[in-house]
Amino acid sequence: MRQGMQPGDMSPGPNMTMKHKTPDQLEEMHFRSVLERLSPNQGAQMLRYGWQREGVISLAQGEGSCKTPDFIADAAYKALQDGKTFYAPALGVPELRQEIANYYEHLMGISLPTSRIFATGSGTTAMHLALTSILEEGDEVVAVTPIWKNLLGAVELTQSKIVQVPLEAQEKGWQLDLEKLFDACTTKTKAILIVSPSNPTGWIMPEHEMKEVLEFARDRNIWIIADEVYHRLTYDRPYAPSFLEICEPHDRLFSVNSFSKSYAMTGWRLGWLVGLAESESVIRDIALYDNMGPPTYAQYGSIESLRHGEAFIADQLKLWKINRDKLRAYFDSKGNILWPPSEATFYSFFKVEGEPDCLSLAKRLIDEAALSLAPGCAFGKCCSGWLRLCYAVSEDKMDEAIKRLDTVIG
Repeated sequence: MRQGMQPGDMSPGPNMTMKHKTPDQLEEMHFRSVLERLSPNQGAQMLRYGWQREGVISLAQGEGSCKTPDFIADAAYKALQDGKTFYAPALGVPELRQEIANYYEHLMGISLPTSRIFATGSGTTAMHLALTSILEEGDEVVAVTPIWKNLLGAVELTQSKIVQVPLEAQEKGWQLDLEKLFDACTTKTKAILIVSPSNPTGWIMPEHEMKEVLEFARDRNIWIIADEVYHRLTYDRPYAPSFLEICEPHDRLFSVNSFSKSYAMTGWRLGWLVGLAESESVIRDIALYDNMGPPTYAQYGSIESLRHGEAFIADQLKLWKINRDKLRAYFDSKGNILWPPSEATFYSFFKVEGEPDCLSLAKRLIDEAALSLAPGCAFGKCCSGWLRLCYAVSEDKMDEAIKRLDTVIG
């Protein structure tokens, strides 16, 4: 300790000149230039705007209203009591990695070695690990949009270029033109980013299209990054098709997943990543510089979610289907709302005729109806005029939200 300094005294010494900088000198300081070029996160901005208003019903954020089931929380609490509070392996405790492998075996009938499975501190972290491991400055990523803004931002942070290929809204649902997707790829394309089931549209990529994309990517040594976070939130099948069902162990594929949506664990920040056979050491090295892995005790709650969570998922889907049907009935009764049917997730992505400015409409809904929705322009260039509504709430809240919505667009 410097002579004359007392414990807790944080006054700067001779080499700590921040305190003595003038305002002009402070203006010379800057952060990474890429941060100045990040596209604005209009969804987050509107969400914060809604939080400032009393009595607002917020259906703008992507999470359900159910709390984490007791059997999951109890397992984490027991882990705390048992002293599982120390550092764990950066890619997850062996028990969790094995349980994820068991999950795929039981659900899809596919066998994955635990060396390809990496537990992460959220699905978002899994995406960052995947992107950081393969992207260089100047690479291109072809992304199917609409897409969650955080994924676009994660690509921007790597200083790679995003090329957006939009889904097409049709009466029977959303469609992807594969020729447009393939035409968007160039010699600079490092990865194709696909979210299926899609946030915000609920679109599910059919398996035959996955096979075409996989063959295309193989021929050109392009990576596929498949965000499959919503793969259990389907209404007409046990799960959505996965690239993991059709890939080979050495294919250039990362599959991102999360405990957040299916098991009501958004605040736990736990996810996982499945990579190709050679990626384990690379992902481990990056994870060590990130956060050294997910919280130890929380991983034991995740183990229980995979072992005993099927009934909880089924109960949530029953509620969400009721709310989805209520929205469909309301939209159909209006005649001025475009809403391609959603096959999965807990979102409605819709467009109101005569309302081209989704930011203005979202703000009016907050100001005039105390209802917060996410503006579509946050999900890609193709989405101006659209709104995303999360219907993973109680029936009573859904009924009230529809009433409030109708006061503005009715």
